[in-house]
Amino acid sequence: MSRFGDLKGYVDSMEDDFNKFYNKGNKAAGTRVRKAMQDLKRTAQDIRVEVQSMKNA
Repeated sequence: MSRFGDLKGYVDSMEDDFNKFYNKGNKAAGTRVRKAMQDLKRTAQDIRVEVQSMKNA
């Protein structure tokens, strides 16, 4: 369950940049959002692989 907590904390940490980009039009925050979403995608894939390997073990 620690992976879920890590994932949840990571998403929560992006809130400020999402707000700055979507509500204030801050383009630098948009770049940070895109980078964070790519990192989130990588993390989600790592979790998927981990779950699959645990399931097949």
